[in-house]
Amino acid sequence: MKKKVILDVDTGIDDALGILLAVRSGEMDVLGITTVNGNVSLHQATLNTCKILQLLQMENEIPVVKGANKPLMRPTFFEHRVHGKDGLGGALKDMPVHTKVLEGHASDFIVEQVRRHQGEVTLVMTAPLTNLALAVMKYPDLIHQVKEVIVMGGVVQGFGNVTPTAEFNMYVDPEAAKIVFQAGFPNLTLVGLDVTRKALLTDDHIQALGDSPIGRYVKESTAEYMQRYYERNGVRACALHDPLAVGVALNKQLVTTHHYYVDVETKSELCDGQTVCDFQNRLSKAANVHVCTEVSADDFLELFIRTLRA
Repeated sequence: MKKKVILDVDTGIDDALGILLAVRSGEMDVLGITTVNGNVSLHQATLNTCKILQLLQMENEIPVVKGANKPLMRPTFFEHRVHGKDGLGGALKDMPVHTKVLEGHASDFIVEQVRRHQGEVTLVMTAPLTNLALAVMKYPDLIHQVKEVIVMGGVVQGFGNVTPTAEFNMYVDPEAAKIVFQAGFPNLTLVGLDVTRKALLTDDHIQALGDSPIGRYVKESTAEYMQRYYERNGVRACALHDPLAVGVALNKQLVTTHHYYVDVETKSELCDGQTVCDFQNRLSKAANVHVCTEVSADDFLELFIRTLRA
């Protein structure tokens, strides 16, 4: 029985790799892919998503639905420095797009699918949480009808990747993240930089993918990202942030989690978007998030390479 999944993406380089992993795994019934502004504009994220589905020859099998074109309360904030002008590091730039995008709004699609398959749908959120926040506001019972929510975002024990304290997805729309964290989801897992920074794709891994259309795509799309990562961190690699969230949806044993109360800062001059984890229960609030603290990085990377080679 395949796991019913909706992927919510702002398709940049690592979202695309997450889509590849989800579809190629053969273990997921991807009900749809919803798009949102984040790494790139909503239009570009949608275009990139369609290209990845065409690369997979799945454009007629998996619907794509547009969502929010800006954060709930803030201006857009894109990450072209990392993902390139087009979000895919220049890969697939000449691919014509013929995939049809489904009519409607991503938040409504999420609500519709969760209501149709109550207790069965896993939401894998690898973008700012605007679409899910809108869905919760429109249909509060969503929290009881979804199977689980897996969020790539935040960092609880380390430093941010867009400010000293904030991870990108949280920084772009912290108000949406606060709504999602405080909504009351019984099963919400946070896959943050604490673990994704340990899941590093290297040149050796890319070579192991072989000379296939997907292997060539991964090599081209990650080249500039890897150079940027080297300049910042002294290691030539591509952090598999979003694919790890998909990996957790495939196999929870890849990570160690602890149940904590987590909130998001929205009113700070220096710390907007910071995920604040109450490790010592100093706020005396009920735990609301299963926080990933450790990852079996080698096992995940082996899964990632094996799946994309298949």
